[in-house]
Amino acid sequence: METSLDKGALAGAAASGSAPATPAAAKPQAKTVYSILSAISFAHLMNDMIQSLILAIYPMLKANFSLSFGQIGLITLTYQITASLLQPVVGLYTDKHPKPYSLPVGMGFTLSGLLLMSVAPSFGVLLVAAALVGCGSSVFHPESSRVARMASGGKHGLAQSLFQVGGNAGSSLGPLLAALIVIPHGQRSIAWFSAAALVGILVLTHISRWYKHHPATKKARTGQVAHPTLSRGKVAFAMSILVLLVFSKYFYLTSINSYFTFYLIDKFHLPVQAAQVHLFVFLAAVAAGTVIGGPVGARIGRKYVIWVSILGVAPFTLLLPYANLFWTGVLTIIIGIVLASAFSAILVYAQELIPGKVGMVAGLFFGFAFGLGGIGAAVLGQLADATSIAYVYKVCSFLPLLGILTVFLPDIEGKHVKA
Repeated sequence: METSLDKGALAGAAASGSAPATPAAAKPQAKTVYSILSAISFAHLMNDMIQSLILAIYPMLKANFSLSFGQIGLITLTYQITASLLQPVVGLYTDKHPKPYSLPVGMGFTLSGLLLMSVAPSFGVLLVAAALVGCGSSVFHPESSRVARMASGGKHGLAQSLFQVGGNAGSSLGPLLAALIVIPHGQRSIAWFSAAALVGILVLTHISRWYKHHPATKKARTGQVAHPTLSRGKVAFAMSILVLLVFSKYFYLTSINSYFTFYLIDKFHLPVQAAQVHLFVFLAAVAAGTVIGGPVGARIGRKYVIWVSILGVAPFTLLLPYANLFWTGVLTIIIGIVLASAFSAILVYAQELIPGKVGMVAGLFFGFAFGLGGIGAAVLGQLADATSIAYVYKVCSFLPLLGILTVFLPDIEGKHVKA
């Protein structure tokens, strides 16, 4: 039964021209847009498949152009540095000035680099092609990470995992497709994969239309952003810890991505195609680990996922250089699954440290990861030339021990306003 107090409240609301607030009206819950998450994950698959294809054909390029390991590392360095230097800049700019249609434009750079690499007559032209692919990644990753967060409906860890798994699935397909298509048919067959880039451009154009009309795009243009709850000093300290963790993860991953096929050929005398299948299995394990990381991080906390993912993989990396072929396969699957679960957790943790700077944070960490990959490829290539591929894996096996630094990360989950 309605009381006189209730009537008075209703009358007051009517007099002021407003309706009584309800929890749903005060704070509507955004829905997770799985169609957009699926589309951006698929575009990530196309983008990273092309990138890993280039990495997988290194043995062919080495033979065709008589390259040293140092020159192989320089190709990766050129691609990674181009991507890493531009990504934070792109992300910082688009946080304030969203550019939805930059996504298909970025894929256009990747397409151009792919076509140029298929006809490259010299090492210098290979470097230019690698730089173009890097420019495409510098635009794609910060903007697509922003799209994933927009479509998350608050499930940020899940959204980043779905986005990342597309890229990891694409990375795992690259070596397999290289073994089946490029190695048998030669350098010019790289151009056949331009079809994947064209499909990516079409999908990203559709996503761009959705992105353009999303409320978050309008908020960014009007300067409506959230603010960190930690002091600048604490944020800077936490970010420095995350950077060191990303260093340990990506320096180790570079040793696998760029040189694992050479390691298997040198140590176990495998043919190129068999070695590439092993690389495919490792990258597939990375994709599986990425799917696991986001939901687990949302359930138990991202800090714990980071802790287990990086430090927890150390026993397996330390064993790898001394394993036979069978156990090498087993260990790389475990390493791929465990180590891969960290990046989504690190990225979302960093975005929560600095709310309102989604693109800048994504660009910084994707860019830093790519830059480390490039520097790592060059450094490890020189080390392999000076010593041996086997020695490289013995040195890199200690990198995950840096995961102990996770203990210094602050507990921030649930302590900030959602961006």
